[in-house]
Amino acid sequence: MTHGVPCKVLIVDDSAVVRQMLSEILASDPGIEVVGTAADPLLAREKIKRLAPDVITLDVEMPRMDGLAFLENLMRLHPLPVVMISSLTERGADTTLQALALGAVDFVSKPKLDVARGLQGYADEIIAKVRWPRARACAPCPGPIRRGSPWMR
Repeated sequence: MTHGVPCKVLIVDDSAVVRQMLSEILASDPGIEVVGTAADPLLAREKIKRLAPDVITLDVEMPRMDGLAFLENLMRLHPLPVVMISSLTERGADTTLQALALGAVDFVSKPKLDVARGLQGYADEIIAKVRWPRARACAPCPGPIRRGSPWMR
């Protein structure tokens, strides 16, 4: 992952409207390339193997396997930065805390009403949170790494 190469993102959400809106939001940033979408975690698993995304956006409630079970499996078998985007992920919510404990790097709460328009209102936050893991991975190390340094996490 180098500077100048777009961050490759896979969007995993059972809602076609949300997949379309997230695709449009993320594609509006020249530093992000949406390499694919998946309507459920089982389809996502195949696309991860084929498309090698840098970051995944992941919903919680989906058919065939919920997002938290998928996240747990993903972190065990093929760790990738995951940003949870769900109506169930709110600051302090049990689902959010569980997702972060399982390895998600951040979360965005989907609006409960008028999701399409509401997601557009979160566009800057979504873009920033999707770009952050890639920017952190590409950032130069600030010097010698010492035990307890944030670079060791």
